[in-house]
Amino acid sequence: MTTATASLLIKAARKLSTAVDAMRFAPPVTHVYNPLDYAWGVHRSYLERFGEGHKRVVFIGMNPGPFGMAQIGVPFGEIASARDWLGLEGPVGQPRDSNPKRPVLGFACTRSEVSGQRLWGLFRQRFGTAEAFFAAHFVANYCPLAFFEGNRNLTPDKLPVAEQRPLLAACDAHLRTLIGALRPDWVIGSGKWGEQRARHALDGHAEVRIGSILHPSPASPAANRGWASAATAQLVALGVWRQTTAAPSAARPPERGGQ
Repeated sequence: MTTATASLLIKAARKLSTAVDAMRFAPPVTHVYNPLDYAWGVHRSYLERFGEGHKRVVFIGMNPGPFGMAQIGVPFGEIASARDWLGLEGPVGQPRDSNPKRPVLGFACTRSEVSGQRLWGLFRQRFGTAEAFFAAHFVANYCPLAFFEGNRNLTPDKLPVAEQRPLLAACDAHLRTLIGALRPDWVIGSGKWGEQRARHALDGHAEVRIGSILHPSPASPAANRGWASAATAQLVALGVWRQTTAAPSAARPPERGGQ
């Protein structure tokens, strides 16, 4: 059963997908993937299952990784985590212009999205079950599009300003809708760029506190030196999570007040 909040998120995601589908990007971009289109069924299931109700914390990623959300439509969608911990699975179609160097294989993809492995691994370690985590948290990507220059992943901040402008405007509008629906106390960017975009989009939302954690990408040397510990320490320092030495338990209730 789709809740009122999840219905708002589904409607907003469809609106964002339509908006970005109309945009065109010049070289060096060779291919653009919109997983809100070809992986819509899985993304919708993610929103239906985990997008209900008020969330205390919303984590914001940058854009789909080539072996994560670009494959299955789930933010930070490392295949094993999405299938085995989030309990998501389903058919995935193909982008309109497939990149032969970055094929979309859906849940059959054997490459691991390291960022997603780290992010969902931390949440699994701390909360035990996906239900316990999502009781007070949510994860979204700011931009739904994956950009490629051949086999190289391009992030939205590397696009020309003229191409960024309409894209960021659409993503800002979607983020405002997302935050208005979920009503979080905290918005946490995965990396400083996510924080900056949240601050820009949510300017005037004085009731929402905004911060960031170290991005879990293996491209970041700091993230390769104990990312989970570093991110946890940052969240504790911000006051988003409480310091704890207790081992996670699948039966432990979510810590709504101090997480």
